[in-house]
Amino acid sequence: MDMQMNQTVRQGTKPAGSIMAAVLSLTLGTFAFGMTEFVIMGLLTNVAQDLNISIASAGQLITGYALGVAIGGPVMTVLTLRMPRKQLLCALLVIFIAGNALAALAPSYSVLMLARVLTSLAHGTFFGVSSVIAAGLVSPEKRASAIALMYTGLTVANIVGVPLGTYIGQQFGWNSTFSIVAVLGLLVVAGIILFVPKVPHNRKVSIGKELKIFGNRQVLLAFFVTVFGFGGVFTAFTYIDPLLQEITGFNEQYVTGILILFGIGMTVGNLVGGKLADWRLMPSLMACLAFLAVMLFIFFFAVDNKVLSVITIFIWGMASFLIVPGLQMRIMDMAKDAPTMASTANQSAFNLGNAGGAIIGGLAVNGIGLHHVPWIAAIVTLGGLVLTAISYRMEQKQSRETTA
Repeated sequence: MDMQMNQTVRQGTKPAGSIMAAVLSLTLGTFAFGMTEFVIMGLLTNVAQDLNISIASAGQLITGYALGVAIGGPVMTVLTLRMPRKQLLCALLVIFIAGNALAALAPSYSVLMLARVLTSLAHGTFFGVSSVIAAGLVSPEKRASAIALMYTGLTVANIVGVPLGTYIGQQFGWNSTFSIVAVLGLLVVAGIILFVPKVPHNRKVSIGKELKIFGNRQVLLAFFVTVFGFGGVFTAFTYIDPLLQEITGFNEQYVTGILILFGIGMTVGNLVGGKLADWRLMPSLMACLAFLAVMLFIFFFAVDNKVLSVITIFIWGMASFLIVPGLQMRIMDMAKDAPTMASTANQSAFNLGNAGGAIIGGLAVNGIGLHHVPWIAAIVTLGGLVLTAISYRMEQKQSRETTA
């Protein structure tokens, strides 16, 4: 089914310009979702003051969105299983636009939280369906690179979208930022209607068959690799601001520029990671996870020095997204009969890694101190490396037995 779909999509979009326009339309979609997810971080103070709530309560708007992605993605995928893929993308964007419009008009904290959760329900399935479509638009040996290009929207959102959205919100009110994101959603809908081809879809697909992937050991291992591998990133990144100010000694005004540098590193790493995953998926994924763990260990020693910390943060940013295309391709390869469910559920795994990493980092801060967070993060990432090695060994053993 998946292979047939990929071949049909490629046949329908032979011109390279058409393929690029389709992938860039999906990339603009991931940019919009990335911006709406993360821009709230820069607007917490404004939201708290305007709605007369505490910073801690405003921070729950981030948690609410993350939980909505983690839980809502697989649920939405089941509910929309028989819907044509292009139509589904447009429907998800309608939810996205409605959620952001509601956020822009929200008169109270409860309504804003409802708007955030509503928007998040479309997030995981949009990324899941877009990953499958992007991989199907190109030849098999370029699938990871196509997915990496699609994910570039998410990294660029952190470099451009979040700072710009924060500035607009601070100047014209936080509501205006969500209004702009809603308009951006309309542009994404137009791009998808114009450039993304219709994808053949089996309306008789079985829900049981989709859910059956969760009983596959390799699929479950791939999910946990994502949770631990990316969880290590957020164990440290969640506390990057206090690390830079309290340990390294940077003034507040320099932190934004350093975070943009981290985002540039993410973008570079994402594109390189796609090329590596297309070359040799599992060996490159293990190498990238090892590299990420090493950079986190190095950051533990470099964080005391301003120059070394900035250099390390850029390389760490690269390492953190070197693994993303490989993680996404691995789960799709291990669940060929249900690629959309697997890809969507992997978004849940990413968000569980984000939330879990923040919790582990918080425990480290309270238990042994802020300075120790980077090496704790490295150990979490090593957990993902160990699971990847186990999965690869199982795969090779099965291959040898099949050959014999």
